[in-house]
Amino acid sequence: MKEHQFEVRVRYAETDQMGVVYHGNYAQYFEMGRVEWLRNMGLSYKWMEENGVMLPVVSLSMDYKKPARYDDVLTVKTILKSQTSVKIEFDYEIYNDKLELLTTGYSMLVFVNMKTGKPMLPPDYIIEKLGNL
Repeated sequence: MKEHQFEVRVRYAETDQMGVVYHGNYAQYFEMGRVEWLRNMGLSYKWMEENGVMLPVVSLSMDYKKPARYDDVLTVKTILKSQTSVKIEFDYEIYNDKLELLTTGYSMLVFVNMKTGKPMLPPDYIIEKLGNL
């Protein structure tokens, strides 16, 4: 399975009154991971959208193990779980700088034709990139 990871520092605005990362922000970390995963594969959301392909999230789940806190440096690992017909699935792992697993997640996205709003097979250029895994 192809994976990619990057680091992000928790900003004050991402935390609640207890100094803990607000749960809704993990979805943003996962999105950042997907964007960087795609970029690492030579693809970008922007280019896909300019060429008529959207990739909306249709399923998202998270499991919290330990809290992330203000100013922590997090490693977000994005792992391609599967890509079949019109969907692509990712697993996520978020670690702190002590290498403690803080959060795991999963998302399913569907390739959608921007003109019709309907699911579509990924274009050849995407299949070629994913075929190199």
